[in-house]
Amino acid sequence: TGPAPTQTSVSQAKKQWDDAWVVLEGNIIRQVGHELYEFRDSSGTVYVDIDNKYWMGQTASPADKVHIEGEVDRDWDGIKIDVKNIRVMK
Repeated sequence: TGPAPTQTSVSQAKKQWDDAWVVLEGNIIRQVGHELYEFRDSSGTVYVDIDNKYWMGQTASPADKVHIEGEVDRDWDGIKIDVKNIRVMK
């Protein structure tokens, strides 16, 4: 195993290459589609795609801080984070 991933800001994540692993902490401020949410930290916002299976019974309000880990997904329509792990930090 390699070194533990370090926390990334939204602004840093938006500059990463496709499939780069990122770790973010902030708030999910709204749901914008099926399994698609808007995530915000102090540096900005980005869409995050969270499959229902990764929630594992957790719920998060816009006031709850969350820790997410996932891959940058660059597409023709922009950038989002494909979340593989989420933890609500209540």
